[in-house]
Amino acid sequence: MSRFTLGQTPFAGVVTVDRQRVGDARGFLSRLFCAEELAAAGFTLPVAQINHTLTEAAGTVRGMHFQYPPAAEDKLVTCIRGAVFDVAVDLRAGSPTFLQWYGAVLSAENQRALMIPQGCAHGFQALEDGCELLYLHSRPYAPAAEAGLNPGDPRLAIAWPLPITVMSPRDAGHPLVDAGFTGVAP
Repeated sequence: MSRFTLGQTPFAGVVTVDRQRVGDARGFLSRLFCAEELAAAGFTLPVAQINHTLTEAAGTVRGMHFQYPPAAEDKLVTCIRGAVFDVAVDLRAGSPTFLQWYGAVLSAENQRALMIPQGCAHGFQALEDGCELLYLHSRPYAPAAEAGLNPGDPRLAIAWPLPITVMSPRDAGHPLVDAGFTGVAP
């Protein structure tokens, strides 16, 4: 029996994953990952790394991060406490949604996750204090392949739901997209 409902987005490969909670008076069970079921949505590489983050303050933005090939990665992002506005920006050269963004609210309550394929940048804004996320990555972190875009870039025009209250100097220092940016290989 499937424990996931997969939802298509306007972006190829960016998929919402709604989890089914099975519960009773004791509590609930929610399947976080199933390789067989998520392969149907495109997450076919093995999980190479799992990260857990805590973001203390509502309004905080983290992102927009990605890795260049050959270290490009698929990500499955899940909010396990609080609520976030999770964003993918399509950086795939030749994509019909190139430099467009897609956002979804992920929360502990709605049990939604976002699957983000290689060639997309990822970031989020905490909508509540004390948000925790789990990230499943198909490739390990590779510092030499790491890159990012500025979350406030007017060319991306991401409609963050809250005023940005906190951002790391590293994320604020990511470059703006210039006219010469042709994307990343898919």
